[in-house]
Amino acid sequence: MTLREEVTVLLRELLRANTVNPPGNETIAAELLRDYLDRNGIPCELVGRSSDRLNLVARLPGGDGPSIALLAHTDTVRADAEEWAHDPWCGDLVDGEIWGRGALDMKSQVAASAVAFASLARDGFRPAGDVILALTADEEVNDDYGLAWLVREHPELVRADYSLNEGGGERCVFGGNVFYLCAVGEKMSAPFRVHVRGRSGHASMPAIADNALVKAAPLIEALGRYAPPQELIPEVARFLELVLGELPPLEEALDRARALHPLAAELVEPLLSFTLAPTLIEASKQRNVIPAHCVVTVDCRLPPGMTPEDADPLVRAALGRGDYELEWFERDGGTRSAMETPLWSVLESWVADVEPGARLAPVVCAGFTDSHWMREAFGTVAYGFFPLRAMDGELASRLVHSADERIPVDDLELGVHALRAAVTSIEG
Repeated sequence: MTLREEVTVLLRELLRANTVNPPGNETIAAELLRDYLDRNGIPCELVGRSSDRLNLVARLPGGDGPSIALLAHTDTVRADAEEWAHDPWCGDLVDGEIWGRGALDMKSQVAASAVAFASLARDGFRPAGDVILALTADEEVNDDYGLAWLVREHPELVRADYSLNEGGGERCVFGGNVFYLCAVGEKMSAPFRVHVRGRSGHASMPAIADNALVKAAPLIEALGRYAPPQELIPEVARFLELVLGELPPLEEALDRARALHPLAAELVEPLLSFTLAPTLIEASKQRNVIPAHCVVTVDCRLPPGMTPEDADPLVRAALGRGDYELEWFERDGGTRSAMETPLWSVLESWVADVEPGARLAPVVCAGFTDSHWMREAFGTVAYGFFPLRAMDGELASRLVHSADERIPVDDLELGVHALRAAVTSIEG
């Protein structure tokens, strides 16, 4: 069986395993992958907080050189079968593409990582340092069953100098030049709540109450109008230098990117500042009761290097004076890896070999991935890279978490070769 056939079979099996999170049930995928590795004579461990949400970890021992981890998560988001042309858990092969929830995010990389790992072991490859395969649960919801739990409870299983994960790899053509994106960081998810208080009362007599929901309305409008100050973080500056041939002034950056290609603007715009998006509101529990307390939850994403403490005075200034309380209640992500490393050089060389003249371009994920757990715990140089050449990058980005998710077999096979090249080429 060729690597192409091997990874195709494995991905189709994985897509038929429903691991929608919640509830997850990722153990069914972990056991499927364990059986695949067992057929290749490769031992692994299944570990986790709960027996139905296990993570798979395997290791190919190496020398004293740098270690590298192949990361991927086995859970997926929900899917509404009525919106799909094929059943979301069918794993059908149609016109050279494999369909199913998770085909792009990210069971394709799960399958390719497992096949790259197993095929190198079969080949008798002896790496410079240990190669770790970590196929984990619970990335989509992050209830502490997956990589976050592993790095805390079993760091000896996943500690690595380098890692490859999701978040990049799309092939883009900007100004007639070809670029493959490589995610080197992600914004911090730092949501906050705005608490507004009033006085409850019967809804039939609104004049005798102080409606917290009404008082919240201008605050929501203020957040919607607010345009945070912009800056060029190093990753965006490097991206613009590559695709434009020069670094434009900050005030021209977005327009220059938009004139080059709409996708270039989509990549740049959310990274020029932190972002605010009111998404949830909670007030009265009964239609006929005026609420005394209204809570507005705001999704806030901060560029690497920015903290909630930095953003707090800016948010308060945007809200203006008023009777409210601001509560920052979570912070995840916001990490970055250097852009000049041996792993970057390996990926850059691979891109040039696969498509002469193509370049590797850094991006920062507007959301965040499991890579930040590795950076925070171990200082790992963590990149997101899984190349897509056959599928248009814009189409791929719109299929993730959407209906009719699918991946060309050509890209699945390309991913296996990219991961094998990274593992076999990393030296220091």
